Amino acid sequence: MSGIPAEIDTPDIMVELDVLERNIERMAATLRAKGLRLRPHAKTHKMPEIAARQLAAGAVGLTVATIGEAEVFAEHGATDLFVAYPLWIGPRQAERLRRLAGSARIAIGVDSVEAAEAAGRHLGAAAGDIEAVVEIDSGHHRSGVLPEQVVAVARAAAGAGLRVGGVFTFPGHSYAPGMPVKAVEEEQRALGQAAGLLAAAGFEITRVSGGSTPTAELTGAAEVSGAAEVGEASESGGASPSGGAPALTEVRPGVYVFGDAQQFELGRCTLADIALTVAATVVSRHEGDDTVPRRVVLDAGSKVLGGDRPAWATGFGRLMDHPEARITALSEHHATVVWPDGSDLPALGERLRVIPNHVCVAVNLVDDVAVVRGGELVDRWRVAARGRNA
Repeated sequence: MSGIPAEIDTPDIMVELDVLERNIERMAATLRAKGLRLRPHAKTHKMPEIAARQLAAGAVGLTVATIGEAEVFAEHGATDLFVAYPLWIGPRQAERLRRLAGSARIAIGVDSVEAAEAAGRHLGAAAGDIEAVVEIDSGHHRSGVLPEQVVAVARAAAGAGLRVGGVFTFPGHSYAPGMPVKAVEEEQRALGQAAGLLAAAGFEITRVSGGSTPTAELTGAAEVSGAAEVGEASESGGASPSGGAPALTEVRPGVYVFGDAQQFELGRCTLADIALTVAATVVSRHEGDDTVPRRVVLDAGSKVLGGDRPAWATGFGRLMDHPEARITALSEHHATVVWPDGSDLPALGERLRVIPNHVCVAVNLVDDVAVVRGGELVDRWRVAARGRNA
């Protein structure tokens, strides 16, 4: 990635276009070779320009977090959208979904009988236009039902008039050191069992959806004992072994387009794969002594970097050109960076590139981003779905 163009005032989010496009093409090619459909999560970037590149590279559609995000991408031409969260549908949400279904294929997540019934009640005659995908808890323990509960939810959705398309999960427990392989195994086992149970109950399964950036390139590669082919089930109603065949039909990574400090620390990307950084300026400088560390302070705080720091992370972000330095504290507008002994402290006024810990949060904090190629500012893209949280 090149340096910071002179036209950029700090702090500012920069996207290196060459790296972004390379990341998009690599993931598309990897999943295509595995026979898996790619449905990237657009909540990471919230920008139609990036979504268009993902679709052009072969993505079958987009994953979104909210109806509001779906509306933004539909307005920009997306025709296949999956709101991959268990929604609670009231009359206003139903009306918005009806409008969306007039121009795009729409799927929503459900994980309870009650939510499925409420969706059908409020959608009315339009319920058949919406695909319901039952969320499965594969080990993250956030939302989703256990595989053995999937049939009850699916029957409620079908009884409410929704089209039941299949199952999905989010292997969010993959976001920890040493966990991606285990999360893939649990994901494929849980989805395989759930899909097998639905097929045995008479449902036609067209979507078995999983994946995250830490697991996307591992999905389909692991030999998973006990995973089921879509449509397989034992006489007792449980999943039957498939000899390690992957249980998924599609994968929904999001962060891969940019990379971030979390993915770098997990070993899921290299510094060369980081497409998004925050341009920042050294505004304070201290050589330190026996009581305080050598440090600099940057003009980029939690209001542009975000404040996420998982317990295993070594700081509040990393520096692209100085990965040995550590961001030890964030305030709203400043980052404290402890500098290693043996390396010269940056000068006052020097501009540095910061890699946010969690890139999805950082993007949602700004109205637009600087697009850079070869060290030159070539465009600015609006974060069109920013704030569309409902």
